[in-house]
Amino acid sequence: MTRTMLESRIAMMGPDRQLWSGMLAHLKQHQPTLCRQWFEEIEPLGIDAGTLRLRSRTSIHRDYLRRQCADPFNDAARTVSKHLLSVMFLGPDDPVPASKPMSPISEIKPSSRNGASGPKSGKLEGVRDAAGGAPSNGHAGHAPEVIAPKWDLTSPSVRSNTDSLVINPDYSFENFVVGPTNRLAHAAAVAVAANPGRSYNPYFVHGGVGLGKTHLLQAICLRIKETNPSTRIFYTSCEGFITQFMEGVQAGEMSAFRHRFRDVDLLIIDDVHFLAKRDRTQEEFFHTFNSLFQQHRQIVLSSDAPPEDIPDLEDRLVSRFKWGLVTSVTPPCYDTRIAILKNKALMRGFELPDDVAKHVAARIDSNIRELEGAIIKLQVLASVEGRPVDMAMASQALGDAPVRGERRAEIHAIIATVTEFYGVKLTDLQSKRRQRSIALPRQVCMFLARRHTRHSLEEIGGYFGGRDHTTVMHAVKTVEERRETDPEFNKVVATLNSQVQATMM
Repeated sequence: MTRTMLESRIAMMGPDRQLWSGMLAHLKQHQPTLCRQWFEEIEPLGIDAGTLRLRSRTSIHRDYLRRQCADPFNDAARTVSKHLLSVMFLGPDDPVPASKPMSPISEIKPSSRNGASGPKSGKLEGVRDAAGGAPSNGHAGHAPEVIAPKWDLTSPSVRSNTDSLVINPDYSFENFVVGPTNRLAHAAAVAVAANPGRSYNPYFVHGGVGLGKTHLLQAICLRIKETNPSTRIFYTSCEGFITQFMEGVQAGEMSAFRHRFRDVDLLIIDDVHFLAKRDRTQEEFFHTFNSLFQQHRQIVLSSDAPPEDIPDLEDRLVSRFKWGLVTSVTPPCYDTRIAILKNKALMRGFELPDDVAKHVAARIDSNIRELEGAIIKLQVLASVEGRPVDMAMASQALGDAPVRGERRAEIHAIIATVTEFYGVKLTDLQSKRRQRSIALPRQVCMFLARRHTRHSLEEIGGYFGGRDHTTVMHAVKTVEERRETDPEFNKVVATLNSQVQATMM
């Protein structure tokens, strides 16, 4: 949509719609990484007493906006309107305070800073600035003082537990991309959300950083809140549990602490492995676990390791963590990474071309968090440069452009160096043979390819008989560990490494 078309469309709206559309345009231009597709579903309810009221689709969306978006939205409101406006977020069931019919924005007190004066009509002169044009009053660089909304903290629709972590509306089951490495964990999480306290209790999911554990935990919260809004949910990190326990002990308020964690229908603890070596906290968590379990209240836990591999965790906790279902998530495969990238882009309001998604998925194979980081870079670049995402932009975002002094080896040069040293053939390395005389050179090739090329794990495995990414990861780990314990082998690898470096262009 061109600037002229956007301005015409905004001019045809009512004052509150004009303001909200201008705010969206401002946020997309100045806060692109904050914007989500569901922002379009927010409904402006009008302006009263210097406050723009916005209604979100669910209470989860409302709480997320209040705790994550208040400052940017307030800034957008006062920048677009040039008046002392603040924003109030309401959920679907929150009552709208009684007020007179909405006044034109010109009746709202303008900023007194720098002598600014407000528009003389209901039309928002600042909207043009948000849509990409120049402001008409010349004060865009000065932000007026914000009058914060006065929340009624006694209202159940407003009251929230500030000790609980923020639930991100993006982390729903609908936005979770299912692949072969997370299928069981996803299915179990869906079952828990459908029948909390009965299907799998506790539900324990483990895996590396950025592989989707937190997404599953929050998806359970979102689904349960959607089907049964009255459910009492407490979602926190293990660090949060530990901190609140210590504060409860020091303040002599253990009764309040226990009420907070035990008088709930669903308790979710992220990164429970941080309980390691904390004897007193483990003791308290043991009793909290027992209290909830005996009442058939659902317990959901995540960790970077399975229960039995968490160091210094009491046996009785290990046993209880395994009472229900223990599942794992591992790095996503190539096809799943492509689907994740395209899904993340859509949630942020833009479409990722197929060739760009394939390129990024081939370059980033470690975890989902890095994939999302790439999407954010592309979104920022697209916003700054004012053009659609393409391969050139993807190469720029990922640093594909040659860097002065940077050199990369060709994988065929690595294979030639290793096969000549060990006296084996490429066909041997590509075969299914596992004899030590073949397996070791194959592992060394994979190790050097991972170090000196930009190829993904899948691409490296493809050069050696179509082996998967886990085989390559195992080869790299094996070589690294043996280098530490076998000096002779370390010398061999160092020599081969030097020979490979000599072939770099």
